[in-house]
Amino acid sequence: MASSFVIGTKFRERLNDLLGQSNLAVPPELREELRNIVEKEEPSTLTFRTARTIHKCLQENGHPVFLHDLLEDSILFLPQVEMPPRNPELVARLEKIKAKLANEEYNRITRNVNAQEINRHGTLADFGREVRSAKAVVVTVFNFLVTVAATFACSYMGSQYLFTETAARVIAAVIAASVVGLAELYVLVRTMEGELGEP
Repeated sequence: MASSFVIGTKFRERLNDLLGQSNLAVPPELREELRNIVEKEEPSTLTFRTARTIHKCLQENGHPVFLHDLLEDSILFLPQVEMPPRNPELVARLEKIKAKLANEEYNRITRNVNAQEINRHGTLADFGREVRSAKAVVVTVFNFLVTVAATFACSYMGSQYLFTETAARVIAAVIAASVVGLAELYVLVRTMEGELGEP
């Protein structure tokens, strides 16, 4: 907190002029203090208490120079705040807490990163999973084709007892194979939905 002024050159000159005047009644203590301030090397400071005393003295003597005119080129003296030294135990604890928070943040960010997925070629387990998936698809398609072909063959052979013409037998076999194929597709879709966890 400011408690004094750093006086400027104008203040020194005007104060010298005032102290040189014989008609100015300045108390000896104030005169001695002001003389010490003026003779002191720059930067010299003037306390607020001394500034108020000068102001009072100028008012009592009816002097035309006001205090703000004297302090025109002076600035407030703001002492530098000295920070107390930090407690080493507190600093060590803060460093531990910072390191812990940084580690938790890193773990949160990298939680879903899998080092095996970073490999471009994948792992042997990924290759095996892909082979099993492809094998299941091939078996399903083969099963579908065999079922439809067997239904067509059975319907064609069995319809000879109902129809004598070949066209009617083929149409009946195609209708039966289509119905069985659609039923097979429906069952396949429902099974795949169940595997994916959809309702």
